[in-house]
Amino acid sequence: MTGADAGGDAPRAGGPPGGLVVISGPGGVGKGTVVRELASRRDDVEVAVSATTREPRPGERDGVDYHFLDDATFTARIESGDFLEWAEFNGRRYGTLRSAVDGPREQGRTLVLEIEVQGARQIRQRESEAVLVLVVPPSEEELLARLRARGDDEETVARRLEIARWELARADEFDYQVVNDTVPGCVSALEAILDRAGATG
Repeated sequence: MTGADAGGDAPRAGGPPGGLVVISGPGGVGKGTVVRELASRRDDVEVAVSATTREPRPGERDGVDYHFLDDATFTARIESGDFLEWAEFNGRRYGTLRSAVDGPREQGRTLVLEIEVQGARQIRQRESEAVLVLVVPPSEEELLARLRARGDDEETVARRLEIARWELARADEFDYQVVNDTVPGCVSALEAILDRAGATG
């Protein structure tokens, strides 16, 4: 798998496509935090902006944090074949638009997808060269504490924990598993995986 050109030069169209690295994990594991930190450390990596039908959280911006779509638009784009992958999670749909993937990879950049486990399994079927990474918690007890820290009610926490157990049971389908014990340690492990995948740092 070939990543961006070495030496810090801007990637050019017409060369080999950039690598595709999928980072997934259960809700509450902290994958969003580690992906943001990873992107801040690497100028050769681009994080794809996912689409979702959920409402924006305070401070989130359309086209930056997510592409926020209503249900009808999301369905129409599925029917048009615009999604590389999509999945329903906790009553909301999430997906990766092909346009968010094709452009950067054609420019030779390594692209990171932060997506749900269901979506990662679809990527495995459609993009055989993709590298799949599962971010896992140090323990179920720690994951439960992180879920409760979000301020959700116990019913929501229990539902998210049940989904997390299902997702973690599929860990063997991933190329790598990285424990998010501390953010710096997790990010360093992800950087090592990117280097093996062809990114240049």
